[in-house]
Amino acid sequence: MSNELEAMQEALRAALGGVRGANPLVGAVVLSPAGEVLSVGRHDGAGTAHAEAAALAALAPGQARGATMVVTLEPCAHHGRTPACSQAILDAGISRVVHAVADPHGPAAGGAEHLRAAGVAVSQGLLAEQATELNRRWFAAVADNRPYTSVHIAQTLDGRIAAADGSSQWISSPESLAANHALRARVDAMLVGTGTVFADNPRLTARTPQGDLQARQPLRVVLGEREIPADAAIRADDNWLQVHGHDPLEAGRELRERGVEHLMVEGGAQVTAAFLSADLVDELIISVAPTILGAGISSIANLGIETLSQARHFRWDPAADVVRHGSDLTLTLIPEGKN
Repeated sequence: MSNELEAMQEALRAALGGVRGANPLVGAVVLSPAGEVLSVGRHDGAGTAHAEAAALAALAPGQARGATMVVTLEPCAHHGRTPACSQAILDAGISRVVHAVADPHGPAAGGAEHLRAAGVAVSQGLLAEQATELNRRWFAAVADNRPYTSVHIAQTLDGRIAAADGSSQWISSPESLAANHALRARVDAMLVGTGTVFADNPRLTARTPQGDLQARQPLRVVLGEREIPADAAIRADDNWLQVHGHDPLEAGRELRERGVEHLMVEGGAQVTAAFLSADLVDELIISVAPTILGAGISSIANLGIETLSQARHFRWDPAADVVRHGSDLTLTLIPEGKN
């Protein structure tokens, strides 16, 4: 048991090296029948090998037979972008699986039952509280039936996204812009409000530093009621849609029904405030330029907060570092609280 506890602690540490988004952070450790660590794996984001598969891939053929796998989340039973982990565990000859928490995501759930039916000993609950906290906001998104939602803000030191005359190109450094476009290529959809479309006419595409389109493009989404002009840049092809209304939760649920599992909100101040007010921001990414305007458009509109006790609190994400992109700093934060 002590070996399994130490292995789960190692799996949780490994999970922190992954990438937040459509899928949760997951770590896995394979223990020999004698309790020795044979391999460690983690999930590096949607489309990459799951933690269990990564741990198994690090072993020699047959090395996992009779071993124990310790994993922070119930192994999936779903063949999506990658094969089902529960079947990979069976194929490898693992005899015991210890997972911290059950997978609440309907399509992927059921791995523990699949393993038990095949004769694998399965145990749940080891360091469950820590494992739940690791993916607290991903669990909240699943419960809400909406995408995991990142909000990206590019701002000055004094929290401005544009000068008093509305000019904003470019507050961010070229390196910061390149990092943002790499993130765009990873998410399933990007969302702005109609105000941003009329003010900035954004393309919302994911581009290389040379300006070429990246191979994977997010769905471009506009939230709001105003009709989008036919010549708007966002309508350059069919990979866009407008979600009418102003309710961010309903918008998220509509997008989830369309298969969007990771949504990035990128403007403007009113839309950002709407998602913050509804407690739908799972990850806050702020690119801060070493620039002061003193006046201009604030990065976040009025949240109705009148006293310090009503403030929204965030904390540094333990799975992300503060990164310097050229002259800018990129900060990644997650909300405080139970949800």
